[in-house]
Amino acid sequence: MAEGGDAATVAHEAGNAVQETPKAEPEKAAAPAEPAPPAEPAEPTVRTIVLTGHGGYDKLSVQQKPQPKAGKGEVLVRVKAAGLNFSELMVRQGLHDRMTKPPVVLGMEAAGVIEELGEDVSGLEVGQNVICLAQTGMWREIVAVPATNVFIMPEEMSYEEGAAIPLSYLTAYFMLFDFGNLRPGKSLLVHIAAGGVGWAATQLAKTVDNVTIFGTASASKHDAIKENGVDHPIDYRTRDYAEEIKNISPKGVDVVLDPLGGADTSKGLQLLRPMGKIVTYGSANMVKGENRNLMKMAKTLWQSTSVSPVSLVKTNKAIAGFQLAHLTGEIELVRSAFQDILNMYKDGKIKPRIDSVWAFEQVAEAMQQMNERRNIGKVILSPEKEPTKPAEGDAAPTSPLKKKKPSLFRRLSKRASRSKDEGEKKDEVKKLRARLSGGDPNIEDTDKEEKKDEAPAEEPEKIEVAVENPAETDDAKAAAADVVPDDKPVENEEKADGDASQEAN
Repeated sequence: MAEGGDAATVAHEAGNAVQETPKAEPEKAAAPAEPAPPAEPAEPTVRTIVLTGHGGYDKLSVQQKPQPKAGKGEVLVRVKAAGLNFSELMVRQGLHDRMTKPPVVLGMEAAGVIEELGEDVSGLEVGQNVICLAQTGMWREIVAVPATNVFIMPEEMSYEEGAAIPLSYLTAYFMLFDFGNLRPGKSLLVHIAAGGVGWAATQLAKTVDNVTIFGTASASKHDAIKENGVDHPIDYRTRDYAEEIKNISPKGVDVVLDPLGGADTSKGLQLLRPMGKIVTYGSANMVKGENRNLMKMAKTLWQSTSVSPVSLVKTNKAIAGFQLAHLTGEIELVRSAFQDILNMYKDGKIKPRIDSVWAFEQVAEAMQQMNERRNIGKVILSPEKEPTKPAEGDAAPTSPLKKKKPSLFRRLSKRASRSKDEGEKKDEVKKLRARLSGGDPNIEDTDKEEKKDEAPAEEPEKIEVAVENPAETDDAKAAAADVVPDDKPVENEEKADGDASQEAN
């Protein structure tokens, strides 16, 4: 019994212990998290063609840039088409004086639709089709332009035509009617008659009665420029245009429009009749190939004519220079001229010719089209066009970004590097330098990289630096200075080089 009672007592105490154990308090619910602040909307961007540096086609790229905003007195325009001009090729090569240092957005003309009006803008409405002019920055999907530089497009005009008119027709208009004072019965020489300005100048000149037009272009373009109004097309590749003009008009011409510079300016001046005028508006002769050519630049500058006022007085001739980019302070003059041009379009007197339309991503190919003289009329860029591929069976266009063919020095350097003996390698390199520079094969090597003992002879890249830049050698400078006698202009001795000048724009 005692043992049973003790057991009962123990069990009773254990039960009480269990009952006395405090119950765990339920966990408190976590406080609700504070809502995160709303994310700021991302700044809108637009596709933009950016010139990242001076050089070849690879210096152009399409990038996303912040969308411009319409400031006071400005209009926001969605671009449908933008014009490409020869001046942009020169800017890319670093040959033009009007551009700021890269990176920069090119483009001086465009056509599109108004999306927004800034403060204090009147006379324009959202949704209108317009043409825009600017110093630069038109190669974007959306642009902000001063309202004073915006013109309402005629209803029958396409966006491509709207982008093709401003620079080419304004340039031709001012040269013909302001500087040239073109009147009935006069004669005119238009270089690059198949280019944008040449095409415009021919049409504008035909608005004056009985004007005789001489136009230069390659033979394959003669039918086109004759249809546009050129009376006497001349193939500058096979004939001397000055002689051809003198055969037809012994006294010469009354007005010369000169985008070439160099020796062609001298020839143009000699072609003028008494009371004649030559208007220079470019230096296309400086441009040869994709990159800046220092020898071509030196040659063009050396051949450039120098005229004294006394000689002009004695011959009763005049020289003028024009560049639309430097008329920024004369907006009323520009607006008046452009309105006159638009009225001519409405009356059917002028109509731009569109050579081709390229996607933004194909801006390099578009520039190549112009640089290789393949265009007749205006080359246009479109932010809405999809990049095209060559049709099946057609030859693929030459890529402007292809690897260049090794230079003669580089190829022969590699041949020299195959020699087993180090002494033979050095002798080969010296002989090669002499061959390219016309100097003594025993001249001292001026290449700092090659002087280093640790530089292996097998690396021709380190050998080629000293001769690749013609501006750094006395021989190259002498060659540039020896291309033209002081008393005689060059007579198209380089037909292939002349092609780039005559057809570039």
